[in-house]
Amino acid sequence: MESIVARPDLLEVKDLQVHFAARLNLLNALFTKQEAVVRAVDGIGFQIRRGEILCLAGESGSGKTTAGKALLRLVEPTGGEILFNGEDIRVFKGRRLKQFRQEAQIIFQDPYESLNPRQTVFSTVAEPLEVNGICACLKEKEERVTEALEDAGLNNPRELFLRYPHELSGGQRQRLAIAGSLVLKPRFIMADEPVSMLDLSIRAGILKLMVGLRDARGISYLFITHDLSLAWMVSDRIAVMYLGKIVELGSADQVIKDPLHPYTRALVSVIPAPRRKSGEKRALLQGETPDPVNIPPGCRFHPRCPQAGSRCREETPTYTEVQAGRFAACFYV
Repeated sequence: MESIVARPDLLEVKDLQVHFAARLNLLNALFTKQEAVVRAVDGIGFQIRRGEILCLAGESGSGKTTAGKALLRLVEPTGGEILFNGEDIRVFKGRRLKQFRQEAQIIFQDPYESLNPRQTVFSTVAEPLEVNGICACLKEKEERVTEALEDAGLNNPRELFLRYPHELSGGQRQRLAIAGSLVLKPRFIMADEPVSMLDLSIRAGILKLMVGLRDARGISYLFITHDLSLAWMVSDRIAVMYLGKIVELGSADQVIKDPLHPYTRALVSVIPAPRRKSGEKRALLQGETPDPVNIPPGCRFHPRCPQAGSRCREETPTYTEVQAGRFAACFYV
């Protein structure tokens, strides 16, 4: 059997699908024979190496968060495989699933909603330890909570033990959420827009903290964001997602400096750049993302693509490796 040390990938996703039954109004329900399905994630695949930050980027509604939640079994996948250390987490049950959730944690987008306003700082961070029965005594629990708060960049953590979330600043609340995910010493963290609710002055500190934890502990991240400039700063590789599909994947420099897919080019063109020429045109997308219940035939980006031809409207481009470690799904690549 292949050893864990010899296996470079911590997480491998193969043909992941997450579909939901759609609610129809009365007229549609009467005249529609087939069951309507929202294909939130429609067959994606990627790997996350040990100690790697992979960014999943795209517009709102592209399926990024649903894909991330599926990796932790917070939503049940409809199909595909999710291999964690070579084991398919879709078959985990009971004790094994509980053990997996100690190794894989999540940082939610909004600490105002993810933190319980009735719990103190200490009880928030200590709760995972209590649920998993990890600490034998109160002293050990206090030490683990103190360590997690310090790792999350909160100074004088014991002075914060009895405070409530509303008594903390926005940056402190997000660091508290990070401490809650670190207390179990996970190997993988799914970070869902972890700095989108914070001021620019605070974002840099949180991002520096996350990268530092990756370097110190070898934690792997799936970093979800709609901001490609942010993805470029923190990630090793970027996967661009559109309407349930990954349309391009490559190193951060490759995707930002030499985007292949028309959708990626459009996203990159609107990144604020201090040296951008005044006459340089931005590739602004026309229209809106199609309804995931009625996905257009052919390339699902063709209704908004300036390069779309007749072939794009009829055939679906294959997601293939176009260069070493570089993947894209477009007829014009």
